[in-house]
Amino acid sequence: MLWNHLRAKQMRGFQFNRQKPLGKFIADFYCKKLNLVIEIDGSSHEGKEQYDNDRDINLQKLDLHILHFSDLEVKKSIRNVLLQIEYWIDQNKSNTESP
Repeated sequence: MLWNHLRAKQMRGFQFNRQKPLGKFIADFYCKKLNLVIEIDGSSHEGKEQYDNDRDINLQKLDLHILHFSDLEVKKSIRNVLLQIEYWIDQNKSNTESP
């Protein structure tokens, strides 16, 4: 569902990839120019909090920023999720190259 709004440079002109290998982890969505990872956390993450925390720490060591959303947020309030991503991009894109 979120991919439909990120693909083909629809998000502020930035290219996102999905299911992108980064080190020993796979990011749900990744934008290289923004150094941004977007993770959608669903029921498959229950009981894996330590793994998720370790993943975030390792990705942050690669100078990556991580935004987390629950799968319920994406399903029930996609517009709010998109607004949060747009806000993050607007606040941080000056630290990156243009799209």
